[in-house]
Amino acid sequence: MNSSELLTINCMRILSAEAIEKAKSGHPGITMGAAPMAYELWAKHMKHNPHNPKWINRDRFVLSAGHGSMMLYSLLHLFGYGLTIDDLKNFRQFGSVTPGHPEFNHTPGVDASTGPLGQGFANAVGMAMAEAHLAAKFNRDDFNVIDHYSYALCGDGCMMEGISYEAASLAGTLGLGKLIVLYDSNNITIEGSTDLAFTEDVRARFEALEWQTLFVEDGTDIDAIGKAIEEAKAEKNKPTLIEIKTVIGHGSPNKAGSNSSHGAPLGEEEVRATKANLGWNYEEDFFVPEQVKEHMEAVIENLESEADKWDDLYENYKEKYPELAAELEEWLKDEFAQDLIDDDSFWLNEGDMATRACSEKILNMLSKKMPNLFGGSADLSPSNKSEMKDREFFTKENRLGSNMHFGIRELAMAAVANGMYYHGGIRPYIASFFVFSDYMKPALRVSAISGLPVISILTHDSIGVGEDGPTHQPVEQIAAYRSTPNFNVWRPCDINESAAAWYSAATEKTTPTALLFTRQNTKNLGIDGRKALKGGYVVRESFKETPDVILIGTGSETGLVYDAYDVLKEKGISAQVVSMPCVEVFEKQNEEYKNSVLPKNVKKRIVVEASFDMSWYRYVGLEGEIIGMNEFGKSAPYSVLFDHYGFTVDNVVERTLKLLEK
Repeated sequence: MNSSELLTINCMRILSAEAIEKAKSGHPGITMGAAPMAYELWAKHMKHNPHNPKWINRDRFVLSAGHGSMMLYSLLHLFGYGLTIDDLKNFRQFGSVTPGHPEFNHTPGVDASTGPLGQGFANAVGMAMAEAHLAAKFNRDDFNVIDHYSYALCGDGCMMEGISYEAASLAGTLGLGKLIVLYDSNNITIEGSTDLAFTEDVRARFEALEWQTLFVEDGTDIDAIGKAIEEAKAEKNKPTLIEIKTVIGHGSPNKAGSNSSHGAPLGEEEVRATKANLGWNYEEDFFVPEQVKEHMEAVIENLESEADKWDDLYENYKEKYPELAAELEEWLKDEFAQDLIDDDSFWLNEGDMATRACSEKILNMLSKKMPNLFGGSADLSPSNKSEMKDREFFTKENRLGSNMHFGIRELAMAAVANGMYYHGGIRPYIASFFVFSDYMKPALRVSAISGLPVISILTHDSIGVGEDGPTHQPVEQIAAYRSTPNFNVWRPCDINESAAAWYSAATEKTTPTALLFTRQNTKNLGIDGRKALKGGYVVRESFKETPDVILIGTGSETGLVYDAYDVLKEKGISAQVVSMPCVEVFEKQNEEYKNSVLPKNVKKRIVVEASFDMSWYRYVGLEGEIIGMNEFGKSAPYSVLFDHYGFTVDNVVERTLKLLEK
């Protein structure tokens, strides 16, 4: 390590400590302990272009230990990504580009939103999968236009979280040789020594998962770290974990090696002591010495020259393979599904069937229209109908495959899908039973925060699961997902609405979608699915100018309110029947349209949905009612359960009559 490198690393440490101190909030420990490995990676081994943060062939970097965000921001400042000293001074402040944890599409150079520990690890797995698939599809001899690594920097906390084990197991099985994880091993968590709860041999675990493992004894030895990174890159058939022993809070004379440096500012006096201890002889706060600036100019110039070489390669690629280059650019734009709105063959109108079967038909139509579609299930594809029949499976031996066996790893599956979308060029979908979405929610929540339009096929969507009983019958899950900002929940009633749901999901740019499908057959209403694209619409008009009652259904229960209309009509009662497959999309419509579907002057309303009723009160108001589920189900055939819990035409009619008597 030369003097300029040491000074740059110490500059990262001091900038981080000062920003955290100014904010009176943050995590200085990792920013000081892991600074050498981060600098070594970014300056000498990682391929990136500060003047083009979205360069498709850059190496990806995921700070899975997202609480170390200030270290990342110091890197982005020193490497010329446009973060200013004022941005660093505004760390963790309202409206800043330097929030408490890294946020995708918010800060230039941030490749993934991280915070929940371990998710970044799984994101990097997804990025490596995307790289491998795109490389297999688009590279040609002497034209490796997709050829980069995915790096993650993780801490002890990431290694404790179960998601890292799920994702590492999958990565080892797939032999993702371009995935490299730097493990900041400092043996400290918030509560104290990791020995309190974490005594395993991490490298032995990863070796059992078919990873190469390397060890660097001194986290300040950047030469040893660099050698390990190059050794990792030389291994083509296995992902690599590099355990790097560090001292948390390195440089702090009184808090280094202690949990007191993990999640709280060092304190003004300790920051001054740290500067003295590190030989930082500059009085001005947030100061970058000229020596550091000159050193970084040379580093950045070298990075840009490497990016320029790729630009030349790509120009030659376009000249020799113009059709492939055009196709790659189409994959990156991800607009294949847009034209389906006018394609009548997509808007099927077939008989009664389970909506999971409807989904399968539509998915396999989309697979012919969307070559960048990539997805699979958590070991349930025969049941949730999530396989593209004209595609092969992505495996260690076949990177061209785009069906995926995720294994029984729901949480990792969702975070891996996020990673694939972060990477670019892939439109990922994942699948499971709806009840198991509880395992997926932490990652799908990040999808929503980050604006990642990941598609989730979630079947067996209610007590209609039947005999498997309450552990497999989702009741409250739909309310939880509807309560998530920037998240669309579609529960279609038939094949027509299923096409609308899939079209919406496949054309979304910034919102993830859950597609909820039934196990049991549903009634085909025979209405053009394009009418459902507004989220809610009238399926049977009132025969009076003003309806006596509005009946709202979703999914399999829409057929009940549809049929109840006829029984009520015989009794002289005029109902307006509304299908509401997606509340979130309906809420985006203008007031005039919403009032045409749900007239404000009609206060008598009934919602019928075989789920928890919490999400429906805004539509039924004080004078309406909900036929829903306020308890867990039971083990029995679904028809018995629907009858027992009142999901029948007779009960809808009876409840309507009682409501109108009030």
